[in-house]
Amino acid sequence: MNKYYKKESAISILLSNNVVIPKWHDSNIALDLKRATEIADYCANNASAIDCNNAFPQQEFELIAKAGLLAAPLVKELGGWSAGIDANVTYELLMLLKQMGHGNLAVGRIYEGHINALQLIQTFGSREQITSYARDARDRHKIFGVWNAEASDGVKIIPFENGRYRLEGSKTFCTGAGYVERPFVNGVLPDGGWQICIVPMEEVTTVSDPAWWQPSGMRATASYKVDFSGVELDQSALIGQPGDYYRQPWLSVGVIRFAAVQLGGAEALFNLTRQYLQELEYTNDPYQKERLGRMAIAIESGNLWLRGAADRVAAYAPVFGGDPTVPHPQADQLVAYANMVRTAIEQICIDVMQLCERSVGTRGLMPPNPMERIIRDLTLYLRQPAFDAALANVGQYVLQQSNPASMLWNDE
Repeated sequence: MNKYYKKESAISILLSNNVVIPKWHDSNIALDLKRATEIADYCANNASAIDCNNAFPQQEFELIAKAGLLAAPLVKELGGWSAGIDANVTYELLMLLKQMGHGNLAVGRIYEGHINALQLIQTFGSREQITSYARDARDRHKIFGVWNAEASDGVKIIPFENGRYRLEGSKTFCTGAGYVERPFVNGVLPDGGWQICIVPMEEVTTVSDPAWWQPSGMRATASYKVDFSGVELDQSALIGQPGDYYRQPWLSVGVIRFAAVQLGGAEALFNLTRQYLQELEYTNDPYQKERLGRMAIAIESGNLWLRGAADRVAAYAPVFGGDPTVPHPQADQLVAYANMVRTAIEQICIDVMQLCERSVGTRGLMPPNPMERIIRDLTLYLRQPAFDAALANVGQYVLQQSNPASMLWNDE
């Protein structure tokens, strides 16, 4: 047990007691997916109005909260359907995220961070922490997020003898700054450990730098630089043990969530490209037929990758990533597969954008045509960290195996 705090994993307790996390009724999941489609339609219609720096999709998240989707990642006992926790509903989660990305990539990015944070809390947090933060999401409609990126002035977590902690330093790319009220603000402890902690933003004073965020796309995510120097936290704000954030397979397999959001943006671009060509009556042009055919193949390939990812997560363990206290023999395989999904969907999105640009030409890429914004947003969103390392991980895994290609990703 590390010297900074003591905890017990709620997920570990559930599994060790042979308690199965129950699956929410399929009808409720279907209802949430239906609501997500309706919200995505609103997001698409309002996207141009918030496509500016210092904007945030506030009305969109009011709809998400009213629909109960902020609570969807919680286990059934806490009012959700275990989206991100119950491995058997991984596909439904990915479809939910894809739908959000279809409506507005900025909304999808923020919502995916919310799900990511609640998944980490329910995996590595204590029962008391899980209950408390579940109340924040379910009853108080707090938005969660994960602010892990930093520059040379990154966050340090300094323990006091009275059991409290002080933060010093800044985080970059703080998505939803000013609106996300329960962000993960991970930092380094004096012994070098990387510690997860949650900052109740309405209870502390921080300094945001909106001028730091001047992007070409994803403007409405308000991803500012935030200085947390002087913030003090109770021990209860620390989640899990040092190093838990980077534990596998949770860290890498989580990439399938943002890949689903990205594919949603590519699907929206496909639909708009087709609509544009139909309105101009360019549907008989042989080159346009060829381009749209390739776009359709790319989109379907992405959906098959998401289906494959969901199936493998479900086959791996009853809960996402398994029991944190028990090593799993197939962890490396699952990580490699998730990295394949991420890599493949990135290329799919790039291909769809290029085919769209060739199909609609300059006229179709002029504002206020939504295709122009989606391409800007998707181009920026695809720039996720450690792309080369993710691809190299796939190669490393397959080079260590002797199974033929047809059996490489099967446990049988």
